[in-house]
Amino acid sequence: MNFLNNNYMKAAKKLVLVMLLTGLFASCDDFGDLNTDPNNPSQVRTELLLTNAQRSMSDKVGAVMGTLWVQYMTETQYTEAQEYREVNANFNGWYTGPLQDLQTIIDLNSNEETAGDVLSGGSNVNQIAVARIMKAYFYQMITDRWGMVPYSEALQGRENLQPSYDSQSAIYENLIAEYKAAADQIDPGSAAVTGDILFQGDMQKWVELANSLRARAALRLSESNASLAETEFSDAVSDGIITEDVLYPYLTSADNENPWYTRFRTRTDYAISATIADTMKGLEDNRILVYANPAPDASNGDSEVTFDEIVGMPFAENAGDTPNSEISFPGAAIGAGGPSVGVQDAPLPIITVAEMEFAQAEAVERGWITGVAADHYVAGIEASWNQWGVYDAADFTAYTAQPEVAYNSATWDEQIGYQKWLAMYPNGYEAWSEWRRTGHPVLTPNPFGVLSQIPIRFTYPTSEATNNTENYNAAVSEQGPDDPLTPVWWDQ
Repeated sequence: MNFLNNNYMKAAKKLVLVMLLTGLFASCDDFGDLNTDPNNPSQVRTELLLTNAQRSMSDKVGAVMGTLWVQYMTETQYTEAQEYREVNANFNGWYTGPLQDLQTIIDLNSNEETAGDVLSGGSNVNQIAVARIMKAYFYQMITDRWGMVPYSEALQGRENLQPSYDSQSAIYENLIAEYKAAADQIDPGSAAVTGDILFQGDMQKWVELANSLRARAALRLSESNASLAETEFSDAVSDGIITEDVLYPYLTSADNENPWYTRFRTRTDYAISATIADTMKGLEDNRILVYANPAPDASNGDSEVTFDEIVGMPFAENAGDTPNSEISFPGAAIGAGGPSVGVQDAPLPIITVAEMEFAQAEAVERGWITGVAADHYVAGIEASWNQWGVYDAADFTAYTAQPEVAYNSATWDEQIGYQKWLAMYPNGYEAWSEWRRTGHPVLTPNPFGVLSQIPIRFTYPTSEATNNTENYNAAVSEQGPDDPLTPVWWDQ
């Protein structure tokens, strides 16, 4: 899906080099000017900063770990991740990468001395609003994974190299407020942002994304701050949420291709898990036909894939127990499969209409909004089938009529949770957050894992204990042991 010219994407990737060259050589004719700081360039292309920050979404959303913890995938070669051995992760790259880029956009557009120099990126107000939305989005992903993290004192550079940690409750309240304020700040009558690979400067879509992310954040608080959750969810929906899936676009070039395509270019380290494949096959859920590729030994050779050709690998099975020829690998629809069958520019779902429909179904059941929960539930399934291009009216009617799928208000939490899990594939981290919040679907931990349960948070970077000791210790004292089984605030 070529939403952007290849050369433009490559230019964004070279942003850091451009900035450094600007700082180093802008004063070549006045070499003796010792007042020029080569580490702080005076000319910055904010549209390239925006593109660069958006490109970070690919790494943060399209990562593998979450898909293993919610058992979308299972490892075929190296099983450390699904054995819960890789629970320590470094959040520093989030701060020095996309968050710093976005803060720079805000600072340059807010400063009277620089605001006029960055108008190639769009009007000052719209640049600030978009940067605030994206900044809140990245912070929400960070706090969902680690819990308490540096927030109010972060992004101050050398002025504060040891920021304190904010409570997750305070972070979430601020994020929700940021989504709302940023949406209200957008001015459709002024110049749209440029360098925008998500919406190509469509400011109304940014408003809808902000409202949808606010609804997602509010729902996350259903068990920890129900009153705030109800108010903010209802308001977000009333303000207008997405009506089209938000997809991150890739290109048919090695520098900007789908990460699942890259992973399967020369290797086959991840198979579709039997946890998801078996249940979907049993219910003849058409989505499994694109979620996975046919197992070579089960393939009938026809272009039309059948359910019998999809063979999930038992989760946590020892590497090599089942030959690769007997199992299915992630499907071409998400980019996987390698050069032979993969789709190099398959888009990555960021937030979908299906997710919003399931969220509204839950909100109706909780009494937060009016409507018919069953209608939103069925609409969520239909939106997901349409998203993956597998909708067939007769098949869909038969699927939703089955007792295991047909909506039952008495078991709404289980049904919505299960269907949401199916629809969020392959966004493992969002599915992991929803699984932690709802407890659905019920997943059996890896019996060979080093932990007795599926991890429910990442542990802090080891550098924090040595370089930010006082604040690290304060966070651990408030949140609980720096352990993968210590719940984050909204999961308690």
